[in-house]
Amino acid sequence: MRKINVGAFVSLDGVMQAPGGPLEDPIGGFKFGGWVAPLFDEKGGAAVGEMFAKPFDLLLGRKTYDIFAAHWPYVEKDDPIGPLFDRINKYVATRNPAFRATWQNSHVLGADAIAAVKALKSEDGPDLLTQGSTEFLKALFENDLVDEINIFTFPVILGKGKRLFGDTAFPRALTLVDSRTTDTGVVISKYARAGEITTGSFEFDTPTDAELERRRNLT
Repeated sequence: MRKINVGAFVSLDGVMQAPGGPLEDPIGGFKFGGWVAPLFDEKGGAAVGEMFAKPFDLLLGRKTYDIFAAHWPYVEKDDPIGPLFDRINKYVATRNPAFRATWQNSHVLGADAIAAVKALKSEDGPDLLTQGSTEFLKALFENDLVDEINIFTFPVILGKGKRLFGDTAFPRALTLVDSRTTDTGVVISKYARAGEITTGSFEFDTPTDAELERRRNLT
């Protein structure tokens, strides 16, 4: 069975739109495209390299696929990422039935992308790694299909833009597997799923009269 692992560059307020360049994704008037580049250093590059070190296939939303397909096949042959992305399978989620993927080793998931992902997940093979793909990620989270989240949190606040969890974050417990910080202040954290959320309480066993009054006022 394959795992689905998320790779995401996010700001402190959870925005992950257009990390790579000013014209990558200006949808919605987003004006901070390329916010990752000034803070990306050798340690960040090494962490990305670790994420790509094990065998994987890419699982992408169509907009991110389009960005990748217009860039990675055209980099130099000695680039550490381009030839790798060129060679592996790329699975694309799109609502457009007429969409045709032209990048080699690309596969459209079809009309029911979630059903197709579940089928892929049940097979033997390399793990499935997402990059970007905010809209598609929402569906993966809502259907409880994500096994691991690799978050690179950059010390910037962007205010608005496409967010990792949007407004429909999935209620799940996670375990912190690894965490490190780069010289530029990027916090790199790896989380694995840990089942349902558990709750506890710091309240008094017997609530005070003031607390009972507070609760009544809530309704």
